[in-house]
Amino acid sequence: MSRCARRGRCRVIAGVLLAGLVALLPFDRCCAASVPDIEQQIGQMLMVGFRGAELEAGHWILDAVKKGKLGGVVLFDRDLACPDRPRNIISSAQLKRLTRQLQQAAAVPLLIAVDQEGGRIVRLKSSAGFPPSPSHTQLGESNNPDVTATEARAVAKTLAAHGINLNLAPVVDLCANPRNPVIVRHQRCFSADPRSVTAHAAAWIGAHHRQHVLTALKHFPGHGSSLSDSHLGFSDISKTWSPDELIPYRELIASGLADTVMTAHVFQRRLDADYPATLSPLILHGLLRQRLGFRGPILSDDLQMGAIRHHYSFAESIRLALAAGVDLLLFGNNLVHDEKIVDRAITVIRDLIVAGKLDPERVYRSYLRMQTLKQRLSSLSGEESQRR
Repeated sequence: MSRCARRGRCRVIAGVLLAGLVALLPFDRCCAASVPDIEQQIGQMLMVGFRGAELEAGHWILDAVKKGKLGGVVLFDRDLACPDRPRNIISSAQLKRLTRQLQQAAAVPLLIAVDQEGGRIVRLKSSAGFPPSPSHTQLGESNNPDVTATEARAVAKTLAAHGINLNLAPVVDLCANPRNPVIVRHQRCFSADPRSVTAHAAAWIGAHHRQHVLTALKHFPGHGSSLSDSHLGFSDISKTWSPDELIPYRELIASGLADTVMTAHVFQRRLDADYPATLSPLILHGLLRQRLGFRGPILSDDLQMGAIRHHYSFAESIRLALAAGVDLLLFGNNLVHDEKIVDRAITVIRDLIVAGKLDPERVYRSYLRMQTLKQRLSSLSGEESQRR
């Protein structure tokens, strides 16, 4: 039996940085051929937005995808940083061309994500020819998870037909605070009752899985009790948050229905007196990983949102998010736009490794979680084939 087999898995990463850095790391040659270099591993930890409904050869996002520097992309219909120009979604035919082009360019299968919650929060809008769908609150008010499953099937079928394999939904925040400006106001929550939220979310996820579309539970540890919008700035839920907001996560994780979990940029001093959830080891590692038992990838909410960008530098937000346990760093590139953001993020993470502030094995674990998630797409296809 080889050293790799005896140890269960290789502890090292082939080609960990530049040639000079390899000497600094434990490295088993028997595993080198099967492990991508560190830059590609880091790339799998990034999900980035971009401008363009049609991409010409040489577009920076295509270049990043071809080089394996991205785990995923996120698509928008509107460009918030430049409202007078289109973004990524104009029509059905155009969207199919775009996602096909991205996936064909991918060195590693690409996650292509949107927020398609229903109601007001959709990127594939009826004004562009896509079918409308009810909001989470409307579905919750039906009090019938079968209705939710039917509506979610239609959503997922539309996404799958257009090459989108990750829906950044369902929202499992509770409708806890009637004055909540970002979740309750926009009908993004199923119910104030955590058991009802769990039932509707399970129906939503199951319908997506049957169409081979992954989902993301959001926004951990709960955004439905907040009094402010973390898109704009700091959101403190210390006085309003309840442990009941964890119930949907606990039950959906235990049921094996949690593909990914998206963090919230909210501050809860009873859980962590120093950091918002996205940057908190106590909340992400201690609560989500250890207490709730989640083993899949943790996805940050957009790190360019005001709650993070106004308080932390680009490099510091990345360092803290990784230290907290985030596996997939989301940069919507929509509130602000930066065509160099992929290379900037990779440089930050690489420099953290060189400085000894980030263990390469930490990167490798996130890489493995991302590959497991992408393999789940294949398993969903297999399950559907068996049902047929």
